[in-house]
Amino acid sequence: MYLTSIIRKVAMALSGLFLVVFLAQHFTINLTSVFSEKTFNFLSHFMGTNPLVQFVLQPILIFGVVFHFVMGFILEIQNRKSRTERYVNFKGSVNANWTSRNMIISGMVILSFLFLHFYDFWIPEINFKYIEMLPEDPNRYYHELAHKFHSPFRVSLYSLSFIFLGLHLYHGFSSSFQSVGINNKFSYAIKKFTTAFSIIIPLGFVFIAIYHYLNG
Repeated sequence: MYLTSIIRKVAMALSGLFLVVFLAQHFTINLTSVFSEKTFNFLSHFMGTNPLVQFVLQPILIFGVVFHFVMGFILEIQNRKSRTERYVNFKGSVNANWTSRNMIISGMVILSFLFLHFYDFWIPEINFKYIEMLPEDPNRYYHELAHKFHSPFRVSLYSLSFIFLGLHLYHGFSSSFQSVGINNKFSYAIKKFTTAFSIIIPLGFVFIAIYHYLNG
């Protein structure tokens, strides 16, 4: 039972690290939309038409997202069952900060955001390419992105979701390294890096959304 728990935590950590790599790549491409419409269109067109990305990496990414969240719920249920003295010695933030105690909450907010994100971008993309089978326009991506941020309500939802993403990353990113056994002289530097990442990347996404809202 203990070995199974360790394996689950390692699998959870590895899937989380994989998703962090995708998140960094996704942010880098989206950030170009602030500085260069042409560059953003070029990169988005490449990602949207490259067979390796579409038919190999994209299914792997979707599997990684589903696996990470399913494993998260399984570990949460497992932890709740094993916590026989849940309230006896628990002293709130004295024992653990809010983010570590509520990873399931931030995870559920992120999962809800992903459904919105799929609705906004992935489903229209599938409809464009494989249902209506419209001719490809390499310059359409920037305007499709900017159009989504015309609504202050949608911008607010995206911004709130990215704040919760930052909270989720703040604890989960650094913990992933510990779960895979990296606990050595580099741990302090890793903690600093993961903290900076969990702040800069989510706020960067918020900046992109607000930028397009103000300039739309």
